[in-house]
Amino acid sequence: MQSREVDAAAVEVLLAAAVAAPSIHNTQPWRFGLDPESRSIEVRVDRRRRLSVADPDLRAQHLSVGAAILNLRVAAAHLGWDPLVRLLPAADDPDLLVRVQLAGRRADTPLPLHDLYDAVARRHTSRMPFTGRPVPDAIVTEMIGSARAEGAHLEVPDIPGTRRLLRLTQAAEMRNAAHRDRLAEARRWVTAPGTDASYGIPTTALGPRDASGRMPVRDFVGAVPTPWLPVLRFERHARVALLWTSRDRRGDWVLAGQALERVLLTATRHGLRTSMLHQAMEWPDLRAAMAGPDRHCCPQLVIRFGYGPEGGRTPRAGADRVLDAVAPDRAGVF
Repeated sequence: MQSREVDAAAVEVLLAAAVAAPSIHNTQPWRFGLDPESRSIEVRVDRRRRLSVADPDLRAQHLSVGAAILNLRVAAAHLGWDPLVRLLPAADDPDLLVRVQLAGRRADTPLPLHDLYDAVARRHTSRMPFTGRPVPDAIVTEMIGSARAEGAHLEVPDIPGTRRLLRLTQAAEMRNAAHRDRLAEARRWVTAPGTDASYGIPTTALGPRDASGRMPVRDFVGAVPTPWLPVLRFERHARVALLWTSRDRRGDWVLAGQALERVLLTATRHGLRTSMLHQAMEWPDLRAAMAGPDRHCCPQLVIRFGYGPEGGRTPRAGADRVLDAVAPDRAGVF
């Protein structure tokens, strides 16, 4: 069996990958702890970083943490471990979502997640217009398989189905714009140029408005004058995918988050850009409508994907900000 020490350098690699995950409004609602006795990393949801208006039941927060868990698994595989995941391991500790044990593996047995490691640092949301270049069916099929590998489903609709999803997202965006508390909550996570912030979305990463009005890009600023946000024409035929699960419990949200990130990394690996359309999921009636007629599924997120510019990056908090204190006798190698 192949294994290596979980030293400080390895912990740094693991956490750097984990925090590179996407999160709603870049809230980064996760905490990590080390358990030397079991060679495990514990991943918790940080309720202090919740969006009380847009995400009152913490569903989107659990998706965000699930994405970080997937990145943690990818980094573990890259370093030579088999990451064994135990979901919701402690009934008396509801904030503990996952315990990832770093187990040894045979040196000649590669893990499928290993190939995604290089995409972790390259993946980030692009709110820019995409080109009209078609995405090959083989890549779309691989993205669908990535979601299925994590216990979720990814549906890529035809043109009428895409328009329906975008209409529902646009309806949610219009509601958000008219809702004072929701708009104020979103604005609080926008950071000005030159601000030394580890969380939130810099104005340089906000997307332009669509000149045609077809693409419902989230408006974080509302009526506030924003000269740095141009008006551009987005792609005429957008490609979107609906991520959904069969059930809608806390564990399903965490699984959906892992599926989301695996899909995003797969897309990134093939040179695609991605962004998330979550607005309709924040309104119960619109979220239910996302499932379509005569459908029994639980929509979790809409992913927009295609070829185009990178867009601006968002910051990340360092390991010292997300790692819970470790007792002196547990520090160092474990």
